[in-house]
Amino acid sequence: MKCKKVIHTDFKSHDDFLDDIIYHFDEKGEPFGNQDRNSLKLFDFEDFKLNVKSFRVPNLVNQIAYRFFRKSKAQRSFEYANKLTELGVGTPQPIAYYGFTTPFLFKSSYYISEQQHCDLTYRELTTDFDIPNHEAILRAFTRFTFNLHEKGIHFLDHSPGNTLIELNDGDYKFYLVDLNRMEFKPLDFETRIKNFARLTIHKNMVEIMSDEYAKCSGESFETIFNLMWQETEAFQEKYHRKRRLKKKLKFWKKA
Repeated sequence: MKCKKVIHTDFKSHDDFLDDIIYHFDEKGEPFGNQDRNSLKLFDFEDFKLNVKSFRVPNLVNQIAYRFFRKSKAQRSFEYANKLTELGVGTPQPIAYYGFTTPFLFKSSYYISEQQHCDLTYRELTTDFDIPNHEAILRAFTRFTFNLHEKGIHFLDHSPGNTLIELNDGDYKFYLVDLNRMEFKPLDFETRIKNFARLTIHKNMVEIMSDEYAKCSGESFETIFNLMWQETEAFQEKYHRKRRLKKKLKFWKKA
């Protein structure tokens, strides 16, 4: 199998170490986080840890597509992380990506980044309203998202688990992860507000985010809230409809 790898300039001198991680990924490293879709492992490196994400082998159609027509998820993650860093947006330090192919098919790929410390993720804001300064953090997150939009960043996976938060005694820092689905372009108003649709089911959180986005953008609270809540409800309906369909399909398969 052929290997394509790109290593960040700051880490090129460690290519032998990085190669060893990838070629012995199954035997080494410390499993981390949810392993359902992709495999995540941590590796000790100098005075910090590396986070290595092994993307599962795609289906046959996508093996052909990634081989000839599309960039792999690992490559996009690496390139988008570098782009975010250039734009001054928080994301774990990108280190390298690896991709393995046969002459006609794409197989496995890996994205390596620095393991980012965080105190919580946005997800905790949706489940624990007793977090100290909950509203202040949510408003800071909204300003962070507004700044993404101002810089022409459309994070397509802007969902609860994909923003890490450092509290820093009130100087909140935000870091985006799971970066393989992003667009860089000017965003219209509707696209900006729709970008909040996947973040929460709680109306009071949508009200706070709408209020803060109104302060940032100059648009009216009512206009923003009505659209944000409409898009939130539409996303939830679509999400639950898909879950119901999956349950039916599983039932039919078992029958």
